[in-house]
Amino acid sequence: MSEISLFYGIRVTMNWNDHNPPHFYVEYGNYKASVLIQEGIISAGYLPKRQLKLVLAWAEIHNDELMQNWELSKDNKPLNRINPLI
Repeated sequence: MSEISLFYGIRVTMNWNDHNPPHFYVEYGNYKASVLIQEGIISAGYLPKRQLKLVLAWAEIHNDELMQNWELSKDNKPLNRINPLI
């Protein structure tokens, strides 16, 4: 699992060679969730409403970069850091 971004206490990670559909993981305190990249929805887990809004806004802004990282992860290549939400 590789950390690709960190903002407002929200840690965003992605696994190498993970199962489809394309997704990333989010941790905030004791909360954990998996977010589908293209759909912009939580597929598993839970985040508080405010943090969910931040994560989804960040994911929309960085959708192309997230998909690039997804492609890199399929080949077990190093993932790129993605700018945090500021």
